[in-house]
Amino acid sequence: MIRPGQLLRLLHISWVLVRHGLDEVILATHLFRPVRFLRYLAPWHRLTRNIPRAVRIRRALEDLGPIFVKFGQILSTRQDLLPDDIAAELAKLQDRVAPFPSQRARQTIEAAFQKPITEIFHSCDEEPLASASVAQVHAATLKSGEDVVVKILRPGIEKVIRRDVSLLYYIAGLAEKYWREARRLRPREVVGEFEKTLYDELDLLREAANASQLRRNFASSGLLHVPEVYWPYCRRNVMVMERIYGIPVNDLAALRQAGVDLKTLSERGVEIFFTQVFRHNFFHADMHPGNIFVAPSGQYMAVDFGIMGTLSPEDQRYLAENFLAFFRRDYHRVAELHVESEWVPQGTRIDEFEAAIRSVCEPIFERPLKEISFGQLLLRLFQTARRFNMVIQPQLVLLQKTLLNIEGLGRQLYPDLDLWQTAKPFLERWMSEQVGARAFAGRLRRSLPDWSERLPEIPALLHRTLQQGAQGRLRVQWESRELEKLRKQLRQSNQRTLSAILGSAFLISAALIYGLDGFTPTMIGGAPLLSWILAALAAFFFVAAWPDDS
Repeated sequence: MIRPGQLLRLLHISWVLVRHGLDEVILATHLFRPVRFLRYLAPWHRLTRNIPRAVRIRRALEDLGPIFVKFGQILSTRQDLLPDDIAAELAKLQDRVAPFPSQRARQTIEAAFQKPITEIFHSCDEEPLASASVAQVHAATLKSGEDVVVKILRPGIEKVIRRDVSLLYYIAGLAEKYWREARRLRPREVVGEFEKTLYDELDLLREAANASQLRRNFASSGLLHVPEVYWPYCRRNVMVMERIYGIPVNDLAALRQAGVDLKTLSERGVEIFFTQVFRHNFFHADMHPGNIFVAPSGQYMAVDFGIMGTLSPEDQRYLAENFLAFFRRDYHRVAELHVESEWVPQGTRIDEFEAAIRSVCEPIFERPLKEISFGQLLLRLFQTARRFNMVIQPQLVLLQKTLLNIEGLGRQLYPDLDLWQTAKPFLERWMSEQVGARAFAGRLRRSLPDWSERLPEIPALLHRTLQQGAQGRLRVQWESRELEKLRKQLRQSNQRTLSAILGSAFLISAALIYGLDGFTPTMIGGAPLLSWILAALAAFFFVAAWPDDS
């Protein structure tokens, strides 16, 4: 049953939509359709009708809080799925959410460090550089002279997120109860993944650790610059990092003026994504344009590391094989992989699933990115998945979101990018490192330290075991009745096998002696007596080897 707080939140959402002139969303439901004419009589209709639709949507999402802002941020990267005016307006949610007062920011910093702000920084700007749904950023200078940015959590944000997440769980529970597709789509598990990423963003110490790891991963590469973390100035709700100076990745005019090659930049973006996912297994999962900058040299520069993703080795392997099979148009292998990974139920007909995947994917190959909509592709894949009862994998939600962000960036930078040809060589190289001689050599190299530690113990262990065997003290203890029964069966089986071998040996010997020329010992029925004796022994052992039905 819905709790009073959740009911109040639903009423508040409805009120915000009405206040911003989006009451058509509510009145479009079956319950309110008969009274839709009332919207034209409402006073707010005249107040909001001159405000552009896109602005009203953006303001409503801002007023509804961080979860709805996150939703708007994701939508803003999908300009192929939205009208131009809405996509452009939602892009403002990436780093231009209404800031909280600078006085609150100062109070948060001083409470975190238990000292006045003048003792922490040489200077700290009052106006924020950027303001997002969960935190905002101020420019500052350390006492030692380094230019830094100070990231501060919004006061009270955890309470707001907890309230909205509980409402999402309630809605997901209703879906599981009344919607037949819910078992396949697993809405509560998807909400759980979303909750985890949101709460991860509320711990800036965790974000600082994420940034340090990502910086270390790309330390020897010129593909991506990650700002340095100043750990002495980090707390759970305050984080201090190196200040970077770059061009926003979606400012195409500035990039061209700086002489940045947009084709190379888009290809490097794809390479960074696949490197993070398949080589490092640690990827930036919030790569919207507000978090990505470009140095004048053409190097990517990333900020905001609150949401990072990882995959299990099994999911990583299956994804890589799926990508490669897609690139090679091997739809039969794609279908097999889905069954092997249990993403579709066992017993699914491979040939039918293969034909369905082919009908979805074949039209998109050998076309530039500007002519491909991954949104439409995913929609059709979901429709296909519904037919075959494919289970949604919540652990892949972040990866899907990141892939959509990458597509949005690529579409803006260089619409003619051939995503398939850019990604295929990387995946083939990665797969060669996972299987075959290179993979074996790599696993052997990783195992050497462990083997070198254990190797000196082996001679003593072997000597002790042999000594116990020689003294009759080496025993195996069988505790289970089933194991004892199995041991008895194995002993009987070994005895029968030995009897059969001996019987065969005596039979072969009898045949050989019978065939020898000039063999003079006593003959019985034209055959040597020894042949008869050996044949009798063979018969005895064959009878002993006969299975006992008891």
